Amino acid sequence: MHIEGPIEEIIFRNEQNGYTVFVLDFKTTPVVCVGKLVSANVGENLALDGEYVNNSKYGYQFAFSSYEVVLPSTLAGIEKYLSSGLIKGVGPVTAKNIVNHFKEQTFDIIEMSPSSLAEVRNISMKKALEIGEKFKELKKLQNSVMFLQKYNISTNMALKIYDIYGSNTIEIVKNNPYRLVEDVDGIGFMTADKIAKNIGVPQNSEYRVRAGILHTLNSTIDKTGNTYLPKAMLINISQNLLEMDYEENKELYENALSGLTLDKTVLINWQDGYEIVIPSKLYFYEISVAQKLALLNSSTKQTEYKIDDEILHFEEKNKISFHDEQKNAIITAINSGVSVITGGPGTGKTTIIKCIIEILSQHNQKFMLLAPTGRASKRMSDATGYEAKTIHRALEVAQGDMASISRFVHNENNPFKTNCVIVDEVSMVDVSLMHHLCKALPRDCKLILVGDKDQLASVGAGNVLGDILTSGIIKVAMLTKIFRQSEDSLIITNAHLINEGKMPIINNSCKDFFFEEKTDTASIKQSIVDMVTRRLPAFTGLESSQIQVLAPLKAGVCGIDNLNRSLQATLNPPSIEKAELVVGENIFRVGDKVMQTANNYNLVWKKMNGFIEEEGEGVFNGDIGFIEQIDYQTGEVIVEFEDGRACLYPRTEISQLSLAYAITIHKSQGSEFDIVIIPAISGPNIILTRNLIYTAVTRAKKMVVLVGEQKNLKRMVSNTYTVKRLTLLKQLLKEADQKIKDLFD
Repeated sequence: MHIEGPIEEIIFRNEQNGYTVFVLDFKTTPVVCVGKLVSANVGENLALDGEYVNNSKYGYQFAFSSYEVVLPSTLAGIEKYLSSGLIKGVGPVTAKNIVNHFKEQTFDIIEMSPSSLAEVRNISMKKALEIGEKFKELKKLQNSVMFLQKYNISTNMALKIYDIYGSNTIEIVKNNPYRLVEDVDGIGFMTADKIAKNIGVPQNSEYRVRAGILHTLNSTIDKTGNTYLPKAMLINISQNLLEMDYEENKELYENALSGLTLDKTVLINWQDGYEIVIPSKLYFYEISVAQKLALLNSSTKQTEYKIDDEILHFEEKNKISFHDEQKNAIITAINSGVSVITGGPGTGKTTIIKCIIEILSQHNQKFMLLAPTGRASKRMSDATGYEAKTIHRALEVAQGDMASISRFVHNENNPFKTNCVIVDEVSMVDVSLMHHLCKALPRDCKLILVGDKDQLASVGAGNVLGDILTSGIIKVAMLTKIFRQSEDSLIITNAHLINEGKMPIINNSCKDFFFEEKTDTASIKQSIVDMVTRRLPAFTGLESSQIQVLAPLKAGVCGIDNLNRSLQATLNPPSIEKAELVVGENIFRVGDKVMQTANNYNLVWKKMNGFIEEEGEGVFNGDIGFIEQIDYQTGEVIVEFEDGRACLYPRTEISQLSLAYAITIHKSQGSEFDIVIIPAISGPNIILTRNLIYTAVTRAKKMVVLVGEQKNLKRMVSNTYTVKRLTLLKQLLKEADQKIKDLFD
């Protein structure tokens, strides 16, 4: 059945997949329609093909399977269309003036002779041409997105593709759909492969093999944290994905690899006697970090200070007595170009930093305090009394023309103006962030890296702290003696017991470490929900928002996906007073706790600093905040993060958010929460490891609660399995250090 008419009202719209419920004026009769639209604006004229269905909840609706945008033919319809907001710069008054002047020829004039619009009152030649361009762009956008939707690409993703390819979208995708894998974040090989099959691209296309290899390389690195893969491993995984035997198609595989090498997408090298394949970007990151660290470490400008008196003065003033290993850490840090201070909770890392800061100040040395996350930087500020920034904030995301030159304002051409940089929670710094930090360090700057070597490795690629520690090039102060723990506190004690492979003390009589025995996952989940929403707030006086669930897994009854749904339903249930938006499998609602899941250097934020409004760009992986506002019409969401930044998410970026009532332990790195709840469940040995549970416990500031079976906790404590990351930094650091030594010898 075919119906046609203007949109009178939009009842509901999912900006992620385009699903829209709206009222269409069909021959003066209002018809409720449901289906997927590229865009939806009141006044837009649509021709729909579909059929009437009887929805048990909402009654009769017209469910359409295909549609096209039809330009209205009546003067009233043309005026309503132009004033609907589809074309920026054309409001109700301008639309009325245009239609009064050109009548039924309005659309022909706008498309074919836009300069004629300057004949209309209050429309300059510049504005006339802009209206014509925007009209043409809108048509191209609608055609492109409708083309992509035929291949089950969501409206959100289709808009992202169009942002990259513009008016050439259809031509590019038809010619080589596998370009999507390389050019568009979020488009995987399987999606491109389906499009290619529908278009008729042969299975043995070199485009396909190239895309399969590149997808395998990048996705495996994302999962493992490696910076390279052995060629044999890459080929083996790729041939399973492509369903093409390597030996039978050897020339295709080798040609694809050669192409990736020639355009410098990857490098092929030798490591320990076998060929390896490295994304060029990651190789550049590792070698630049190695060279800068070796250079700083060998600096001849470093002045050796005798600081025994300064340390003694700090001890007397703060009524403490440093252990020899702590004094050694302070002396090493002050007198080295690069140094590492590592130790578990309670070993005095923060006190050592405070002493270092005081000594630097006495010698008129400028310093910067940095951490990978907002929570970690705030904790550093609170503990030292000095301002600490996230690494990203210190680097400053470049805006305007500068963004085309460098991602960050501070780099080798515009380094920090400081004598010393101290970085806390360095275990979670990946090689990309370390690269950008090193670029911004002045030639004669001290770099002091502070962290816990037994924490989980960074979420992103690389093994920065581990490679530095094992290289033997950088001076390391290892802290083992525990100082900070009260008699009735077990968090620090139990963290160290876990790290030593011993079961934590569980007697539930202390004030901050509890275990609740539950044998089935449904009971564990329900107990966690009850604790967050009712029991722990009543027991501690804290808000539910101060309680963080840290789960080992994403999937399953006690995985973060299911826990988030349950916690959202209890803490922030649906209400007619709360706007909500469906994005993929997530429902986002005003008031929801959310987390940013990827670095986005383009999102604009605003923040009130006293009476002054700051503005900047960049929201980063792991940032946590709350949804303040949802706009149904535009699909935009405003999130206020914990540090006060308010960020407006356009509809194309909302998929980078996830609910954060529960997060994975990996995502908790660098953060600290008042209360941490951890499900003690069974699962794969490769995931449920000692350093995972150790990391989770050390995220708690005031209380740890485990829920589940003690046998599962014991299994984790005993499981020393760690996946060795394949990285080059250790070797490159040794090589860079040797080159510098050879230069001066």
